[in-house]
Amino acid sequence: MSPADVAAPARAAEDARYAPRRGALGRLLRSELRLVLGRRRNVVLLVGLALVPVLLGLVLFLTRDTALAGQGPPFVTSVTSNGLFLVVASLFLCLPFLLPLTIGIASGDAVAGEAAAGTLRYLLVVPVGRTRLLLVKACAALAFAAAAVLAIAVVGLVAGAVLFGLGDLTLLSGDTIPLSAGVLRVAGVVAYVGLSMTGLVAVGLFFSTLTEVPVGAMAATVVVAVVSSVLGQLPQLEVIHPYLLTTHWFDFAEMLRIRPDGGVLAEGLAVQAAWVAVFGSLAWARFTTADVSS
Repeated sequence: MSPADVAAPARAAEDARYAPRRGALGRLLRSELRLVLGRRRNVVLLVGLALVPVLLGLVLFLTRDTALAGQGPPFVTSVTSNGLFLVVASLFLCLPFLLPLTIGIASGDAVAGEAAAGTLRYLLVVPVGRTRLLLVKACAALAFAAAAVLAIAVVGLVAGAVLFGLGDLTLLSGDTIPLSAGVLRVAGVVAYVGLSMTGLVAVGLFFSTLTEVPVGAMAATVVVAVVSSVLGQLPQLEVIHPYLLTTHWFDFAEMLRIRPDGGVLAEGLAVQAAWVAVFGSLAWARFTTADVSS
């Protein structure tokens, strides 16, 4: 018998050993995505976010010929002239609290919710290691964060088109670009906001591994965002401002300039990557060493 004939059964046995794990990981990820995106509470949260651009658009539509016109940031007051700005204005209004609250609820519930329901130990029976299980939880939380941002953006685009129409986009610098280029700029804004939420997801995932009380993890995640915003307003702490979680959230405005500053955008994404690395590592260290009793 040749060496190849001897090695073939060994390779087949190894493939059979790891195939269930690969299949289990895929099934677990699909199941987690269905759970997170289909959970009634999360659906309500997404619907609530989607209503923001509708309500904002209606208010601006009904008051554009009154004394309320011309108030607020430039991309809010520009909504009535171009519906594309309704996407940007809606994200601007949701960023300080509503979006972090929604994402904090989903990410804080990722592991703590399973522990509170008593299903976490059953998940660990699945032939998928704790690291991969945590990765699945993180992917589902990130998917929900993306869905939250897209809910605002898509509904904002539709509502803006219906109420105000779409046309060439006038940037903050006063320059005008074609509609196609304007759509790409707004898509860049949406992508940047979505990526800016990754650090908050990592924070929520970490707190979720610390407790069996989901509400506590959710509240702690939102508190981190709120405290970061408050610290960012204190001139005495200017030295730490560049590293705070929320400092660069509104840098998406660079996408609305004739020549976006890539350095500013890269710095904001680098800060989020650092938060993901730190709190993702803390979540992994905690989850892979903690005793699971529920």
